[in-house]
Amino acid sequence: MPKVLEFKLPDLGEGLTEAEIVRWLVAVGDVVAIDQPVVEVETAKAMVEVPCPYGGVVTARFGEEGTELPVGAPLLTVAVGAPEAADAESSEYSGNVLVGYGTGEAVRRRRRVRPAPVGAPPAAAPVTPSGPPAAAAPGHARGAAATATGGSSAPAAAADGPVAVISPLVRKLARENGVDLRGLTGSGPDGLILRCDVESALRTAAEPATAAAAPVPVAAGAATAGTRIPLRGIRGAVADKLSRSRSEIPDATCWVDADATELMAARAAMNAVGGPKISVLALLARICTAALDRYPELNSTVDTAAREIVRLPAVHLGFAAQTERGLVVPVVRDAQARSAASLSEEFARLTEAARSGTLTPGDLTGGTFTLNNYGVFGVDGSTPIINHPEAAMLGVGRIVPKPWVHQGELAVRQVVQLSLTFDHRVCDGGTAGGFLRYVADCVEQPAVLLRSL
Repeated sequence: MPKVLEFKLPDLGEGLTEAEIVRWLVAVGDVVAIDQPVVEVETAKAMVEVPCPYGGVVTARFGEEGTELPVGAPLLTVAVGAPEAADAESSEYSGNVLVGYGTGEAVRRRRRVRPAPVGAPPAAAPVTPSGPPAAAAPGHARGAAATATGGSSAPAAAADGPVAVISPLVRKLARENGVDLRGLTGSGPDGLILRCDVESALRTAAEPATAAAAPVPVAAGAATAGTRIPLRGIRGAVADKLSRSRSEIPDATCWVDADATELMAARAAMNAVGGPKISVLALLARICTAALDRYPELNSTVDTAAREIVRLPAVHLGFAAQTERGLVVPVVRDAQARSAASLSEEFARLTEAARSGTLTPGDLTGGTFTLNNYGVFGVDGSTPIINHPEAAMLGVGRIVPKPWVHQGELAVRQVVQLSLTFDHRVCDGGTAGGFLRYVADCVEQPAVLLRSL
């Protein structure tokens, strides 16, 4: 007899507690081999494919695409030793492990669904392409009443009983946005309410009333309807980190305009001799690492529990990259040991990975200082928010021709605004100003950088 093993969402590392199902890579009935990717998920750090440590036949999937699942929640079940799996790997378990699962003792049986008390949220039902989900606990309704406009009716829920919902996360989404689940008709099997049903109700509520609709009086002080966008995934992680930075770090910002004409000329000369092209970002990064060598206070972090400033030995340089999925900050490891050419190559590699959604959690963590080139958005200045738990961030505006006094005469020069936001706990304004002034001097006279090479 085949054994049915339950594969749960593993701990993907870096303190991540949940992930959103982006795309299923297998269907119920498919034969999977050991370590075969079965689902693509998006965490707050990156998009990753999750391999299954078991070989066998997929008997159930848990969660629709777009559903968020906590670490440890069931992903799918696999029948190991089934006749259909004869061509799969003969071994039942993988030797390759992710954090949270691996080659331990097999799960001997599927988790039983115990009857829940009336009012408790139902467990997530397995999603299958050709068949109903597992039966709900006694007393659980399988849908809501049909709408007044007609359409297929689902079995109505008891007036005081729970409504069948695909997962507690969908129930939470409805509760937080004031959606009455009893007024919805689920589009899932047997009227099961899915995330898309709740989101559709939210969109409908946000749409303006038609001309034929009677006006509805709004009580004084009542909030107006609006589009609600859940803070989850990368957007949610960015919100949490920026809020923490603002609440924990006493930051200050200083800025200076610099004449970047000579820097741009030096870059043109470097690229004229052939070989890999050197980017402006790479030159600024090389200047940053030299400045941090002079002012190590800014390459540090604050241990609030121990009340200590920890100066870090290596510069792991983060840089802001805007993608279709939001803002991410890939990290260049040991930037202080890289040449301008090496930095250019690594920036290009990480930027491409960011745009394609293939950055790993390791690519997005461990930074000690961040370089933010917001000039690509066509703006001159900004006051960056520090990337917690780092101690500083250098912001770079666009490089544009401007009137400038050069050698005592008015001339048109390539000017850039530089801004430094720093944690005032790690240093005072003199140190921050010294760092920024050194960066500006290297931008204006690249030969200054040669003294530190």
